[in-house]
Amino acid sequence: MTQNTAPRPLRADAQRNIDALLDAAKATFGTSGVDAPAKEIADLAGVGVGTLYRHFPKRSDLVKAVFKNEVDACADAATALAEQHEPVVALEKWLHRYTEFLETKRGLASALHSGDPAFDALPEYFIGRLGPAVGSLIDAAVDAGEIRAVASPKDLLYAVSKLCMPVHDDEPNHGRRMIDLLVDGLQHGARPV
Repeated sequence: MTQNTAPRPLRADAQRNIDALLDAAKATFGTSGVDAPAKEIADLAGVGVGTLYRHFPKRSDLVKAVFKNEVDACADAATALAEQHEPVVALEKWLHRYTEFLETKRGLASALHSGDPAFDALPEYFIGRLGPAVGSLIDAAVDAGEIRAVASPKDLLYAVSKLCMPVHDDEPNHGRRMIDLLVDGLQHGARPV
């Protein structure tokens, strides 16, 4: 007799609770940091604290889930943007989306860089999901002759993260302007098709 080891699918209400918890944790981490009380997250999600701990027994489980959820959403946006826009416009819009992701990640940064072994696999996950996403957009824009072939996906991800570091006076739209300058630079000297 063979035993089926595939996990059972979650009930719809359980999936809704997980989604609500991830959204609430993302918002709470952005405003109160990753050490915010569990009750604050559960209340915002509209569930009990027991539900939070049933799905995420340790704080690191919740932090990892929020991070992976955000990375996945950002990576998945590349396909949608590529279908809706010309290559360089899709790349630019995705870079703006990535900038938004970086801004929400700031609430997670202290935990992610804490040295906690629970987070050791996250940098590889980050590059493994976002590298191919931006790589496909770069390749399409290069193939269309809209940008120069000068940036690897990893280089571009790190360049954007450095360009969008907050400035001391919290200047609004700083990241957006930096991305616009970067894309203008990538277009300079592109070969016409």
